[in-house]
Amino acid sequence: MKKTVAIGEQDFAKLRENRYFYVDKTGFIREWWESGDSVTLITRPRRFGKTLNMSMLEYFFSNKYADRGDLFEGLEIWKEEKYRILQGSYPVLFLSFGGVKHADFPNTKKTINSLIAGLFEKYAWMLKDSRFSEKEKDIYNKVTENMDESSAALSLNRLCEWLHRYYGRKVILLLDEYDTPMQEAYLHGFWDELTAYIRALFNNTFKTNPYLERGLMTGITRVSKESVFSDLNNLNVITTTSREYESSFGFTEKEVFDAMDSQGIPKEEREKVRFWYDGFTFGSEKDIYNPWSVTMYLDKKSLDTYWANTSENGLVGKLIREGDKGVKTEFEKLLRGEYIEAEIDEQVIFSRLLKNRTVIWSLLLASGYLKVDSILQETSEDMPVYRLKLTNFEVQRMFYRMIKDWFDGTSEFNEFVNAMFCGDVRSMNHYINRVALQTFSYFDAGKKPSDQREPERFYHGFVLGLLVDKSKQYMVKSNRESGLGRYDVVMEPKDISNPAVIMEFKVYDKEDGESSLEDTAENALKQIEEKKYAADLLQRGIPEDRILKYGFAFEGEKCLIRK
Repeated sequence: MKKTVAIGEQDFAKLRENRYFYVDKTGFIREWWESGDSVTLITRPRRFGKTLNMSMLEYFFSNKYADRGDLFEGLEIWKEEKYRILQGSYPVLFLSFGGVKHADFPNTKKTINSLIAGLFEKYAWMLKDSRFSEKEKDIYNKVTENMDESSAALSLNRLCEWLHRYYGRKVILLLDEYDTPMQEAYLHGFWDELTAYIRALFNNTFKTNPYLERGLMTGITRVSKESVFSDLNNLNVITTTSREYESSFGFTEKEVFDAMDSQGIPKEEREKVRFWYDGFTFGSEKDIYNPWSVTMYLDKKSLDTYWANTSENGLVGKLIREGDKGVKTEFEKLLRGEYIEAEIDEQVIFSRLLKNRTVIWSLLLASGYLKVDSILQETSEDMPVYRLKLTNFEVQRMFYRMIKDWFDGTSEFNEFVNAMFCGDVRSMNHYINRVALQTFSYFDAGKKPSDQREPERFYHGFVLGLLVDKSKQYMVKSNRESGLGRYDVVMEPKDISNPAVIMEFKVYDKEDGESSLEDTAENALKQIEEKKYAADLLQRGIPEDRILKYGFAFEGEKCLIRK
């Protein structure tokens, strides 16, 4: 039967009460409870049902909803009597850091304190009970948005103690999107301050807390143990490669196709939906679909980049733009639909993001932008080596749009490319230095790059722009040698009636016997001929006079082009 698709609704009760579209994930309750783990951290990409599952857990376990077993009738968890008895039997605290997105530490701390104070306000009526002393009431009332850090560190521990005293049962604590403020702290430069505050809060809440029955955290990344989990030796971490909770977040292919059938969508559409939204792998469970995009598709009946458009892409863009040449080189492969091979360390250390490629690919994998095709090496001594690819067409399209946006505000880039295809080297030289300056700045790999590195930064930014801007008409191929700026780019037209382009990039070097940039540019052109870069184009049937050849010569930020 066709159901209303309530976009963005993450309250479990509202979905059930209104009979909105819902995929039964209550098996997660059983798996989590029977695991017996004291504290669990589950990492999944954004918009993968984490908040809805946490809402589901609250309605199931919280004694505030002891009379709401009706919400679970007809679902998998309600088939077993022991779980029907368990429903509504614990005090539950539910917090979400998903909205803690500030550019400074004081406001971040104040917001987290406000969230904690909000929990205290919900139970303020307990203070009337004779079991609480005047001193405890005073401590309780001091939990505000402006409390000091020591009070904040102990706040949730104390609230668990008081709830345990009142109800006679230990507390279940749910913390959603725990790492959102940490990503903001990394982006805006207050990482050390925030992690010191969070570490104290987490240690007192999840480790030295005898009144905690179970703890569950969700997030996108597994932040390094040294950052905030240094004292939590009771933490079970579930990442995207773990085999626990494989199908609890995201939709399986069967769930997607059953939903399409129930909404009256023809079976002929299945392959398109698979192409756009399939590709996520959790543990050994392949063919996991992005639930946000599938839900939007069920509602709109049209395919689009729904998930990619709503995800937080600022950090991802920063890593690609400012990463070293190896990151950009590998990313070119990904954009072409190729694979890369990379070590993966699922314990993300933010301080190393721009220093270590392993951390970048690990973050992109955890965030859902990459998928594991296969494991190439897995030993106890080394980090596993994976074969990785962009997750699906939606993700590829998102990156294309992101890079296109980087260049859309650069009119000189478009003018330069137009002049290049017209063979107008005079105009190319007119625009190139402005294009180079903008590209150097935007794709800066460090605060004080040397002159020798600047051509590399121009080259990689320029190639990414060409890959995206001309992807419909051209196959952009880049081959590179180690050393200073010796690269060539070949733009092979998909329609051989269009011109082909070969570009060679060289850095001016007196030791090569070059007395000027003019000599360097001529040597670049000479290299195109000597290495027969045009051979494949000629073999494909593109006439010699339709192959444009350009030599680029760099000296610092200066550039000269000859053809």
